[in-house]
This record gives sequence, C-alpha cells and structure tokens, in this order.
Amino acid sequence: MKKREILVTSALPYANGDLHLGYILEAIMTDVWVRFQRSQGHSVSYVCGDDAHGTGVMLKAAEQGISEEDFCAPIYQRHKQDLADFAISLDYYHTTHSPENEKRAGDIFITLDNAGLILKQSKQQLFDTEKRMFLADRFVKGTCPKCQTADQYGDNCEVCGSTYEASELINPISQFSGATPELKTVEQLYYDLPSQHAFLEQWLESDVLPRPVSNKLKEWFKDGLKPWDISREAPYFGFEIPGYPGKYFYVWMDAPIGYMASFEALCKQNPQLNFDHYWQADSTTELFHVIGKDIINFHGLFWPAILQNTGYRLPNKILVHGYVTINGEKMSKSRGTFITARQYLDHFDPDLIRYFLASKLSSNLDDVDLNLEEFAQKINADLVGKVVNIASRCAKFINKQFDNQLCTLNETNQNHYQHTIEQLAQIPSLMEQFEFSKVSRLIMTAADDANKIIDELKPWVTIKDPEQHIFTHNTCSLGINLFRAIMTCLAPITPGLATRACAFLQQDELSHQLLQTPLEQHQVAQFQPLLKRLDLKKLQQHLLTHKDFKVQESNTVPTTKKTVVESKTAEQNKAELEQAQVKPEITIEDFIGLDLRVVTIVDAQAVEGSDKMIKTTVDIGQNVTRTIFAGMKTAYQPEDMIGRKVLALVNLKPRKMRFGTSEGMLLGAGPGDKDIFLLAPDAGATTGMGVQ
Repeated sequence: MKKREILVTSALPYANGDLHLGYILEAIMTDVWVRFQRSQGHSVSYVCGDDAHGTGVMLKAAEQGISEEDFCAPIYQRHKQDLADFAISLDYYHTTHSPENEKRAGDIFITLDNAGLILKQSKQQLFDTEKRMFLADRFVKGTCPKCQTADQYGDNCEVCGSTYEASELINPISQFSGATPELKTVEQLYYDLPSQHAFLEQWLESDVLPRPVSNKLKEWFKDGLKPWDISREAPYFGFEIPGYPGKYFYVWMDAPIGYMASFEALCKQNPQLNFDHYWQADSTTELFHVIGKDIINFHGLFWPAILQNTGYRLPNKILVHGYVTINGEKMSKSRGTFITARQYLDHFDPDLIRYFLASKLSSNLDDVDLNLEEFAQKINADLVGKVVNIASRCAKFINKQFDNQLCTLNETNQNHYQHTIEQLAQIPSLMEQFEFSKVSRLIMTAADDANKIIDELKPWVTIKDPEQHIFTHNTCSLGINLFRAIMTCLAPITPGLATRACAFLQQDELSHQLLQTPLEQHQVAQFQPLLKRLDLKKLQQHLLTHKDFKVQESNTVPTTKKTVVESKTAEQNKAELEQAQVKPEITIEDFIGLDLRVVTIVDAQAVEGSDKMIKTTVDIGQNVTRTIFAGMKTAYQPEDMIGRKVLALVNLKPRKMRFGTSEGMLLGAGPGDKDIFLLAPDAGATTGMGVQ
C-alpha cells in the first residue's frame, strides 16, 4: 500500500468565547478520520487554530475594556486545552493573529492585485454618527432583507443563510451606540469573483464537495456572481492591507489562509515537513477540509477562487456536517441547552460522546441530535453491554484459571476469529468515506456475534468440568481475541478506551495490520473495569440547567393520579370524523403490514416528457436502493431533493408506469400542485429506521 501524505484541517473556531458541543462534533469528525489514516500507516498532519479577527472579538474586548490581544489570549489557551482533553490529536494549534498569517495573507493579496483581480468600488456603508466611525458588518444588526428575520448581522443571515451588504439590512442598529446609522460613501476593495465563473462552474461539478452542497452553491450563479468585498475600514481588528492604509482584510479573507499559516508554523517546528511540498499547485499530497454547513459559501466558492489564482493547490475534499441539537432543539442559553466543551469534560468521559456523535455521522449533511436519554442508552448498550462485556466475561477465567495466558485457538475458534475479521474488513473503506455511523453499526454487529458465540460455548458452565478445561481455555482465548479485533476498529473513535484495552492486552498499540494473526500463547494483564455505565440523571443534572431539569421533571405525569377524559357518543365521534374527512378505519394488522421507514434520496432526476414526475433513487437501509417515481416536480427541483432524509412506503407493490417501474411511495402532505410538502423525520433518525 502506497503511503499517503495528507494535510487535514478543521474549521477555525471563533475566539470570542468557549467551545461548545457543536464545534466538538466537527473536531471529533476530523480526529476519527485522522486517527484512522494514521493507523493505516499514512503520514497525516492535522492543523487548526483560533479565528481571532473581526468585529465579534472587538465588541467583546471593548465590553471588558481590554485590548483584542489580551481578550483572545486566555480563550486560545482554553480552546487548546478543551481540544486536548477531548483527545483531538492536533499536530499544531495556531491563531490567525500570527506573523505567518499576516505575511501569507499580504503576499496572496499582492498576487491577486498584480493579476488585476482586485477591484475598487465605491459603496454605501453604514456610519455611526455618535461614535464617528464606519460600521463593519458585525457592528450592525437588523432585519434580514431576504427572509425578514430580525436581529441578524450585517453580512449574512443565520436563519436563511443569505449573504448581503450591511446597507441592505432593514432597520439597522449600531452595536456600539444603539443609534440608527447613516449611509455614507466609502471606497472598498473587492475580489473579482465574476471573472472566476467558468472555473467555479467546473469546480462545482467535481466530487470535492458533497453533491447537495454543490447544488446549493450553484444558486449563486442564477443572478450572476458578484464581486466579493474583502476590505473593512478602521477601526478593525485584523491585518492592514498592503498599500492601502486604513483598510483591513475582512475576516473571511485571512481566516482560511490561517490553514496555511498553521501548517507553516508546524513546518518550522518539524523540519521534515515542507510547506511548498503540500501547498504548491502541482502537489502530490492530499488536502482535506472539514467544515460545518453554515460556512460552505466561503469554502466552496471564495477559497478555491483565491487558491486557483495565487499558485496554490486546491483541496481534494471538503467534508461538510450538520448542526448539533440538544433533545431535538437548537442549542440555546435561554433554554438551558447550550453545552460548552468544558461543561461536559468536567463530569464525563470524552470517549462516550465521541462514540455517540460518531455513531450519528455520515457523509450526509444531516443535523445530529444529542438526545440525552438515547445517549445513555447507546453507551450502556453498545460500549458497556456489548464491547466491554466480551472482555470482562472472558478475562475473569483467563486471570483466575489460566495464569493470564491465552492459548492457541483450535480450528473451530480459528474459523470464528477469521469470520469476525472478514466482517470487519469493510471498515477501512467506510472510514475513508467518513461513514462513521455505518462503521459503528458494523462494529456492534460483530460485538453481538461475539457475545452470541460466548453464550453458546458457555465457559461459566464448562469451567466446572475438569475434562473441559482445555475447551474453556480456548473459548475464553477466542473471546479476548474477538475483543481485540473489535477494539482495533473502535480505537480511532474511543482512544481512551483503546489505551485501557492495550494495557489489559499488554500490547503497545491496536493495529489493523496485526489482526490477521490472533494473540496466542500471549500473557494479558489483570482485568480492570474499562468503562462505567452512564447515568441519565447525571447527564440531565450536569448538561442541562437546574431550572430546565426541574421543568422536565415537573412535566412528568405523576403515576398516582389518573387523567380523566370525557367520553363521547358514537354519533359525536362519527360527526367529528366526517368533519375532519377521516378515511374509513383500518385494523392494526393493516397498519403493521405497511413498511414505512426513513429513506435517503441519493439521486433525483426530472422525467423527460412529464411536467410532474421526478425519478428518485432512495437508500432504504443497508445500502439497498429502490426507484420511486414521485409527482412532485411542481413543488421541488430534483437537485434540491438529493441528500434529504424523508419518509417512504417501501413495500408497495411495484407499479409499471410509462416512465419505468416505481417501487414505493414518498410521503408528502398538502393538496397538490405547488402545495406538496415532503415529510421528514426529526433530527437523529437514520436511514432504514422503521416508522413505529
């Protein structure tokens, strides 16, 4: 296998506050992939850093009456420590407010300017007459001009994702003085994005971005690309633009360059790494960015357009994830569901949430719901009840009866072992594709099978028979080897648990390359508990606010009281059903016969010759696909459907149509025509789940 050279980045967390679990999701997603690639023998450099510039930091520093540098310094240290405590295996953590970034950003700007790609245009900018200063986009809030949502910043809407000029805000208010700003004319610098139209169209047709993201970014071409404003007026915390006194780089100009600066700092620390080898246009190395879906515009359009024209290489892949919700709701401080990284770390093992979040992650853009009840159940069932259970039930016999020594497996158990290795052979390809949810399911299937084998062989029974002493030794040696194989695959996800497993197995590391041969005639250590069960009440107590925890308890219906519902006559029921246009009743058997489940639309195409039909290909679970024709073209564009999770009836008798055969039905609500609305599951549902 050829050794790969890979540079990986996570998006830079903003330096205006502590890390929350939404960012930790991204760090875990990146770290699992990085650890896996290293376990395969590849050379991987993983860098990140604080995004320290911009108005958010300025506002916070001004509130505290300190400089921006003094404000950012302790936050940088807290970010770095939080990531380390979550076992995020970064090679270097830097900051955009660094000499490397200032030099690199300035050089890139000069190259673009010399190439004629920097435009000067006069624009109307909001001016605070009380503070006598121009207002950068984040110094002003107002109503989004696109979706009419109030309290949005002056550069983009956090609700609909639109970008716009601060001057387009409805009812703008200065964040410094609270006054209504005035419009004044100022000359700004722009990157000539329209000149990159042809390149970006071709770029979006590549497989660098997930298809739903590419389709979303193509919407920018409908009204024509606009020049991108890359400068801000003083006062502004950032880097002054070379040759333009009083003008500063917009934070999103120098932020992605921070990836380069972080790697450059790593190269200074590690002379074996060469910056140009990884970043020059003809580089044979690989570059992967992992980001959230809220910043796809900058990484999917602006960033490649800059790299393309400054002599640098383009990313091989940009991986995109969704948001984290808590118990089905957006993280919110007012609702008590805003959970910081340190809040979690102060009470719980980082491996637990690493496993839970990884088990929800795939190459899709779905949001991930941290349902605390599901979290506790999954950890206790999967990690404690399945994986660790394999080792604990076999180790006690190995330790007490067989002097900590594993024996040579007999032919039958060799076959059991090889079957498990074959089961797990799919994991490398799934890991490569960031399909961590499928990886976790495959690992747990192997753990289930291992426990079944042990149940069938019953070592706790055979150990009582002296004539079956060798048989019992073989059974328990097999169990420990199956545990080792499963933990090897789980190690990138739960590195702390893997370290404890290595100590028990007396192995320096868990290596995929060594799995073809089981551990035989090998001594293990005394078994120590590897993991504790997760307590739901402690999760609620420490991760939700005390007030919300009490509300949750008070909403529980007491078991000692009965709810009395006034009965209705048959005539009343019949009248109400007719009024609501309820169809004739069915039996429970009728309902059970319907295979309703969550499916993912993996492809959607308009049907030639039809005004209504869309041909969809849906994944119904376990990578099994069905073709379903849906009469939804009046309400949906085919490309907008790709990647969505929806509800479908998948055991409907195939129906031959003039366009082809339809093998199911997508579920939607509404009277028809343009008023059709696809039904989608709540956050947390996965492909193949049945509707109960």
